[in-house]
Amino acid sequence: MQKNKPTLVILAAGMGSRYGGLKQMDVFTPEGDTIIDFSLFDALEAGFGKFVFIIRKNFETEFKLAFDKKLKNKAEVVYVFQEVENIPVKYSNQNRIKPWGTGHALLMAKEVVSENFAVINADDFYGKEAFIEMAKSLINTDKNSYDFKMMAYLLKNTVSDFGYVSRGECKVNGENHLTEITERIHIEKIDNLIQFKDEIGEISIIDKNTIVSMNFWGFSPKIFDYTSKLFEQFLEENHNDLKSEFYIPLIISEFITSNKATVEVLKSDAKWFGVTYKEDKEVVQKAIQELKRKNVYPKHLWN
Repeated sequence: MQKNKPTLVILAAGMGSRYGGLKQMDVFTPEGDTIIDFSLFDALEAGFGKFVFIIRKNFETEFKLAFDKKLKNKAEVVYVFQEVENIPVKYSNQNRIKPWGTGHALLMAKEVVSENFAVINADDFYGKEAFIEMAKSLINTDKNSYDFKMMAYLLKNTVSDFGYVSRGECKVNGENHLTEITERIHIEKIDNLIQFKDEIGEISIIDKNTIVSMNFWGFSPKIFDYTSKLFEQFLEENHNDLKSEFYIPLIISEFITSNKATVEVLKSDAKWFGVTYKEDKEVVQKAIQELKRKNVYPKHLWN
């Protein structure tokens, strides 16, 4: 077994409020596949050797029933929990219901990940080529380095027809390194134009060919210590704000502006798709059906 197989961390603690349910566990094929099933299948084929699920404690049983049997003897599987109260006691806020965002989720993996790893969202379909590209890059990266990775997508391929989405808007230099990332939490397609709303409610057009992050990152374990400090600073300033979230792009921005890390932008021709709204489901179902029809995936993934 290859010693330096990377790990895949799956962010699956979200509540799916806009979707209207636990979309991580929603089924998209007659065979009963979730979107996570395709990510796991692709990641195994690409050479990932361990899976870490970041979930909420109250759906642990559901996840174990869904994935333990499928992954048995194929990879190591670990479950860790992201709960609102998983923060230093002095910052706890009894009125907070929502977890603290993707950066907080990332920190939940700190005790169980000591190798290079990738991070994905549970409800996004990234495509086979994206996992191959990321695994290859992580296998060839020194785990003591600050050489990070980001899988890039074009904005026009990642928006929903049914409402607004959040994306990390990226700027990339001539050496293919990320120089800037801005979390846009309200991007929407209106009259065939893609627009975003900023924090003060101003609306601006954004180019459809803008490079965006879909939260598919590659890291060495070096990310954890500095991120812990950043999260502490974030809580110091925001613990009384019930809606504030600590996003991975915020962490990346700090690494880039302080010159602590480089982030190589990986490109894949894979078509991303995902579900933010209930109405997105039919689009994703048809896309997956087509991939199975073309034998990109077997009819039964886990036979």
